[in-house]
Amino acid sequence: MDKATQEFLDRADAGRTLARLLVDMELDRPLIYALPRGGVPVAVEVAKRLGAPLDLLLVRKIGAPRNPEVALGALVEGADEQIVINEDVRRLSGADDAYIAQAVADQRAELNRRKTRYLGDRARPDPTGRTVVVVDDGLATGATMKAALIGLKRAKPARIIVALPVAPKSALDDIYDQADDIVCVYPVTAFRGVGGFYRDFHQLSDDETVGLLNSVTPETAQKEQKSYKRQITIPPMGLAGDLTVPKNPQGIVLFAHGSGSSRLSPRNTYVAEKLNAQGFATLLFDLLTPEEGEDRRNVFDIPLLADRVVEATIWITSEPDLEDLPLGLFGASTGAAAALVAAAELRGRVAAVVSRGGRPDLAMAFLPQVSSPTLLIVGGDDHDVITLNQQALAALTCTKKLEIVPGAGHLFEEPGTLDDAIDRAADWFNTHLRKKAFKFPKTPPPTRIETELSILTDAAEPLPAINDPEFAQAFDRFGSKRVVLLGESSHGTSEFYNARAAITRRLVQEHGFSIVAVEADWPDAAAVDRHIRQRRHEPMKDSAFARFPTWMWRNVEFEAFTRFLKLHNETKSMEDRVAFYGLDLYNMRASIAAVLAYLDRVDETAAAVARSRYACLEPWSRAPAAYGRAALTRGFSVCEKAVSEILLDLFRKELEYIAKDGDQFFDATQNARLVANAERYYRVMYYGSQQSWNLRDQHMFQTLRDILEHAGPDKKAVVWAHNSHIGDARHTDMGRSRGEWNIGQLCRQEYGDDAALIGFGTASGTVAAASEWDDPMEIKTIRPPLPGSYEAICQAIEPERFLWDFKKPQKAGFLDLVSQPRLERYIGVIYRPETERASHYSYADLSSQYDAFVWFDRTNAVSPLAALTNVAEDETYPFGL
Repeated sequence: MDKATQEFLDRADAGRTLARLLVDMELDRPLIYALPRGGVPVAVEVAKRLGAPLDLLLVRKIGAPRNPEVALGALVEGADEQIVINEDVRRLSGADDAYIAQAVADQRAELNRRKTRYLGDRARPDPTGRTVVVVDDGLATGATMKAALIGLKRAKPARIIVALPVAPKSALDDIYDQADDIVCVYPVTAFRGVGGFYRDFHQLSDDETVGLLNSVTPETAQKEQKSYKRQITIPPMGLAGDLTVPKNPQGIVLFAHGSGSSRLSPRNTYVAEKLNAQGFATLLFDLLTPEEGEDRRNVFDIPLLADRVVEATIWITSEPDLEDLPLGLFGASTGAAAALVAAAELRGRVAAVVSRGGRPDLAMAFLPQVSSPTLLIVGGDDHDVITLNQQALAALTCTKKLEIVPGAGHLFEEPGTLDDAIDRAADWFNTHLRKKAFKFPKTPPPTRIETELSILTDAAEPLPAINDPEFAQAFDRFGSKRVVLLGESSHGTSEFYNARAAITRRLVQEHGFSIVAVEADWPDAAAVDRHIRQRRHEPMKDSAFARFPTWMWRNVEFEAFTRFLKLHNETKSMEDRVAFYGLDLYNMRASIAAVLAYLDRVDETAAAVARSRYACLEPWSRAPAAYGRAALTRGFSVCEKAVSEILLDLFRKELEYIAKDGDQFFDATQNARLVANAERYYRVMYYGSQQSWNLRDQHMFQTLRDILEHAGPDKKAVVWAHNSHIGDARHTDMGRSRGEWNIGQLCRQEYGDDAALIGFGTASGTVAAASEWDDPMEIKTIRPPLPGSYEAICQAIEPERFLWDFKKPQKAGFLDLVSQPRLERYIGVIYRPETERASHYSYADLSSQYDAFVWFDRTNAVSPLAALTNVAEDETYPFGL
C-alpha cells in the first residue's frame, strides 16, 4: 500500500470528502462536534454540507504522575463537565485523589481559556436525544477521542457517529465500543502519523480557529439547507453554466438549448425554476463557446452539440454534491437532438429525457440506441414538428411517449401552454428520476475489516521485483494455455510494460509461445516484426508508431523487449522465430500503402484498380475521423463497397498471388481487412460508442484468430492490451449497461479454458498520458483510489506486489469478496484526474472479469524514446534512433 499519494489537499478537502459519505446517511437533526484545533476545518465543511449546527468538544488530557505523556484520564467540557479516569493507569501510576484533583484544576483552567477564546458567548446546542457527529482531522492512538466519547455519552445523545479522514485500524478498534457508527475515509494498517496524509497540515492558530467557527452560524447552516445557485465552468472548453441545487435534490436536469439560444433562454430559465421548486437541481449551460457561436453551422452540428452535453454530464458526475443524483436531459429544438445523441452515448448514466418542441428527427440514426425513458412534448399547432416527432417515436425502442399540448405553437408562447409542458415534463422526471432510497450500513467493526483483509491477504501471492527470475516463474501456471492475454490499467506505466515483457520472455523461452500480438496497428507492428525476424525491409511512408500516442510503443521499456526478441530469434530457424503482430485498426493510411505496395509487386493491373478504389479515402487518410463526420452528411458517398472489393479481390486471386509472393500475402490481406474495418469504424463512431467499440474489438479478435490459424494449431500467443480490452466485458458495466464486448470475452467464448485473462492494477505514482487527443504527453500524478474501489482494497493489502489467482482454490469467502460489483479504474492514453470518477471508473466483478490479477502499489510513467529522426539505416530500424 503506497500511502504517499493517499492524501488530502488540506483539512477542508478532507471535510468535503467526509461530508459526501455522511450526507447519504440521512441523519436526523445532526449536531456536529469538532475536536479543536485540527478537527475544526474538517467539521466546518461537514456542518455546511449537512446544514447542521457546529460546536466544539473540548477535551484536555490528564497526564500520569512523573510521566505526563501517559494518559491517566481526560477532562471533557460540556454543560455538565465530565472527568474520565483510566483506572488501570491510576492503579499502576499511584495517582491519588489529591493528584487527580490538582491535575483536573490545572486542565480546567486551560480548557476554560480555550472555551472563552473560541466560543465567547456563542449559544451551545444540547446534544440530548440528538444524532451527534464527532469530527477530528485524524486519530493517532485514539485515547483523546475515546475519552471524549465516554464523556459525551453521559449527555445522552440518541446516536454517536465518529467521522475521521484517516486513522490506524488499531485505534478504530479501541473506540468502536464507544460509538454507534464510525466513518473513516482511510482506515490504514501502516500508519505514519496524521500529518502524513495531508499535503497541507499546518498548525492552526487560535485566530484561524475562531474565524472558521464564525463561518458556521445558525444562519449559514440554515442557508446551506436552502437552494443555492452558482456559476460554473465546464471543461475542457470552458463553457459557462448556471447551476441551481435545492435542498435534498432528488435528481438533476441538464438543459440543452436550441439553435440561436443560450443558457439565458427565458423559456428554459422559467422551466428550470419550476423544476427547482419541485426538488430538482438544474444546470443551464452554453453548448458553444462565443467564438463557435459566430459560425452558424455549429448550431446545427448535432454531433458537436451532443459532445458538449456529454462533457457537461462528465462534469456533473465528478462533482461530490451531484455525482450520485439521477440525471435527466431536457432539450429544446436542436438541443433535443443533441440530448438524444448524448443519451445514446451515455446509456445507463441518463435516467430520463424530455424533448420540448424538439427536433428528434435530427438524431434519427441514434434513436434505436437510446435506452433512457423519453418524453416528446409538441405543440398542438406545430403540425410539421408533430409529424417529425411521430417518426422519431417510432424509431425509439425505449420507454417512450408523445404528448401534444393543445393550442401551443413551436415556442409555447401562447398563454398557459408552457406551464402545461412543464407539468408534463415534471411528471416524467418525477417518475423516472426518483433518487433510490439508500440505507447506509453501520460501519463494520474493525475486527470484521481485519478478517476480510486477512482473507484477501492470504490469497495474495507476494511477487518479487520484476527483474527477479521468480517474478516470471509465478506465471508458469499459464504456460499450457493457447492464448495468454496480459492487461494494463493504463497505457503509460513502466511496470506494466516491464512485467509483461518478463512474463512473455518466460512463456517464449520455457513454454513455446511464438506469437506476440499487441494493441497496436498492424502496419506499425509489421515493421517491428520484420526487424526481430530479420525479414525483408519494407519502407513505410511514415515511421512506425509516429501517430498519437507515440509514447505507447515508442518507449524505452518496449524497445528493450524488442531487443530480446531479436536476440532470441537469431538462434532460431525462420519457422521457429517469435512473430510480432498488431491487432488494432487506426493506421488506415499505412495499411493502404502496404496493400498497394504488395499489388505493385504481384499484379500491376490490380494495383491500378485498387488505387482508384482507395482514392475515395485519400482526402481523409491523415484525418480519418473527419471521414466519419462527413459520412453523416446527406448525399455523401461512403467508401465501404470500394474498399471491401479490394479485400475480396485478394481472396479471389489467393492461389495466384501466393505463388508469386506467398510470404507477404497474409500481411496484404490483413492490411486490406484493416482498411475495410477502419472505414466502417470511422463511419459508425458518430452513431455511438457501442457500435464503434464493438467493431474495433471484433476486428482485434478476428485478427488474432487469423494469426493463430495462419501459424498452425500448435502455436501459442501472448496478447498485450488494456484491461478494458482483455477483461471479460460481460462482467463489467461495458457489457451489462452498454452492450459492449471485447477481445477478452471473445477469446473466452472461442478458446474456453485455453485462454487466460490477466489484469494489472496500481494505486499511485505517475503515468504518461495526455489531457486531450493529440495533445502532448504529460507525466501525471495518479490520484488516490476512490474508497471502496478494487484499487483501494488492493492498496490495503500488505504485499506491495502480488498476484491473485482466481482459478486456484482459496480460503472460503475470498471469491465472494472479489466478485462483488465495485469500481475499477481505467486510465487510457488520456487521463483527466479532475473528472476521474466519471471518466476513469466503471463497475466490474474482478474475479469474473479476469482469471488472475497482478498488483503494484506504486508505479512510474514509461520513459518515451527520443524524438523521431529521418535516419533510415538498418541499425536504427524500426524506431529511427
